[in-house]
Formats: sequence, C-alpha cells, structure tokens
Amino acid sequence: MSYSVRFTEEAEADLLRLYDFLLEQDPHSTELAQRALSRIAQAIELLKQFPFTCRKVLGHNPYLRELVISFGAAGYVALFEIEPDDIVTILAVRHQRESDYH
Repeated sequence: MSYSVRFTEEAEADLLRLYDFLLEQDPHSTELAQRALSRIAQAIELLKQFPFTCRKVLGHNPYLRELVISFGAAGYVALFEIEPDDIVTILAVRHQRESDYH
C-alpha cells in the first residue's frame, strides 16, 4: 500500500522557520539549511510506505504519530496523522530541542 503525503500550511511554515534559523547561524552559506531540508524530505518519503512504524503520540489514537528525523547531534520531529483514503498529513515539524510544536 502506498500513501500520499501532504503538508498543512502550519507544517510548511515550520519548514521555512527551521530553514531561516539555520541561515541565521551562517548567513554566508545555505549548505547546512539545504542539507537539513533534504534530510527531512528524505525521511518523510518513508511515510509513503510505512507510516505505522512511527511512534504513537497518544495511546488512544493510533493515527496520530511522530517521525523522528536524525540530523547532526539532534534532529527533527514531524507530527503527522494517518487519514482515510491512504493520506498522511504532516501537521507540524520542530527541532528536537524545541519544547513543543508551534
């Protein structure tokens, strides 16, 4: 079974925020920010085949899950929901050192 993946506006805004943060760290190079986005995109590709392998967020809701994405010393976490009609919706993306989703 193959799932299609879509992003909410909030999740797209999260990606831009994370990208901008990395650009602020080194304004003369986009390399780190590009590598981070590439790693996030690569990890999200796995959701097209295996969304149920990711950890549950709430014990009573098997469809709300988190994808842990390693990158450097920490990484990112993508909150997503598995919906009917084989759709995975990315709800939010945050850095692992952030306290919660925005």
